Amino acid sequence: MRQESLLLSALGGVAGVLLGAVATVGYAIAAGQPAVLPLVAVLAGFGVAVGVGALAGVYPAVKAAHLAPAEALRTA
Repeated sequence: MRQESLLLSALGGVAGVLLGAVATVGYAIAAGQPAVLPLVAVLAGFGVAVGVGALAGVYPAVKAAHLAPAEALRTA
């Protein structure tokens, strides 16, 4: 489950970075300004997306690990 959440969050991070880059370049062209995409901002956006995805995948797994198997299946 953790691998799935990491993969999905990484794909979402890439999509978000690409969408942000396209919006930034489009706005810069419309305003007649040069487009600036700082590498640190791109990496931070991707890192936050993967970090949130990792937490979203690990938290339920840890919570379920503390339950008895029958109880975990009953509440699912």
